[in-house]
Amino acid sequence: MKWVTRSHVHVDRVACPWLIRRFVDNQAEFLFVPGGQVKKVAAETGAIPFDVPDVELGHYEGRCSFETIMLKYELKDAALRRLAKIIHSADVASDTDKDPVAPGLEAIAVGYSVRYPDDEENLSRQFEVYDALYAWCRLQVAKSA
Repeated sequence: MKWVTRSHVHVDRVACPWLIRRFVDNQAEFLFVPGGQVKKVAAETGAIPFDVPDVELGHYEGRCSFETIMLKYELKDAALRRLAKIIHSADVASDTDKDPVAPGLEAIAVGYSVRYPDDEENLSRQFEVYDALYAWCRLQVAKSA
């Protein structure tokens, strides 16, 4: 399937493709376009839009797009829920102090954006970060069980 979102990826727009590729659609193809063109490109290509206003897989009822995708695809893994809290806190400006790991993830996202302004390259490099963070979340969940 094709998926489309705004260009110039940041926390949620890196985390969502990671989540989609790892847990929803391992053959996912991502398109990055200017924000005002997402719905048009979605209509023309059949791509699923995410992390833009007024789409099913966007911010909704206080959730970031990562959390909305988890809900839509019924992803209930405890480690993913832990990761979602970090992503939410790093992505939602009013909630940045709700998770102690979030400022580090925000800093990493900014650094990757500076080093790799091309969205595809940024994703390919940051997926390792999310793989590692997910592994850490799995350890944290196991310790608390």
